[in-house]
Order: sequence, then structure tokens, then C-alpha cells
Amino acid sequence: GYREGLNAVGIAGGVAGNVLPDECRVTVNFRFAPDRSEVDAAEHVRSVFAGLDVELSIVDSAPGALPGLAAPAARDFLAAVGTEPVAKFGWTDVSRFAALGIPAVNYGPGISEIAHTPGEYVEIGKIAECEARLRAWLDGSGS
Repeated sequence: GYREGLNAVGIAGGVAGNVLPDECRVTVNFRFAPDRSEVDAAEHVRSVFAGLDVELSIVDSAPGALPGLAAPAARDFLAAVGTEPVAKFGWTDVSRFAALGIPAVNYGPGISEIAHTPGEYVEIGKIAECEARLRAWLDGSGS
């Protein structure tokens, strides 16, 4: 299943190491499940901080992307590339397509669990394998 996460991703405040700061700003990121609306997500964040003497503002939001795997094009693609679908934890443009009713999937050779980390890498052989599978699907020989 999907595990939601509410994490502090930035903390700022103060002007020097020997001066008491007059404010502290904490930026939080809420990665919410694709079946939760942006309004529901904002309400959840507000409820977490309810009762605290804080000023809260939502500065960015993006909808989740429910899988479009029931669409024939998506099923054909999965069959052609020969992989099992897995959840993608992180925002991609698939959510923009989902909001428009256009089936879309993320597909690529990377390891999503290490994306955007100092140790991120992709094996050259996996890139070539991904390219071959995409070409086979595009020319119709993969299904």
C-alpha cells in the first residue's frame, strides 16, 4: 500500500549564533496518497498543526495520480515491456495527465528509491534495455 509522509524539509531562522531568533520557519512536505484530494491534504496538514500558535500557509500543491492501468494503451504498454507495475512514490507529470483523463505511466531504468540522492545512478545496460523495450513497443513488435 501507499504510505503517506509529512516531513520537515527545511528549517530557517535567526541571524547569528549569539542572538535569540525572533522567528523560525519550518517548511513541511506532505506526500499524500493519490486517492486523497488536494483539499483533503491541506485539511490534514492544518489538523496536524491545529492548537499550536503557528502561522500556516500552503504554498504549493500537486494532485496525486491514480494509476491508469485499466486503459487499453497502458495494459498494452505493460505487456510489451514485460514489467509488473509498482507504485511511484514522488510527483511526476503523470498526475497532470491523470487530471485530464489521459492514461499515463512512469517507465524508465532508474531506481526510484535513490532518485535525487548523492548516490543516484543508472546502469548503462539498463538504459539500453529500456530503449530496446520502448522501441519494440513503439514499432509494435513488443506485444
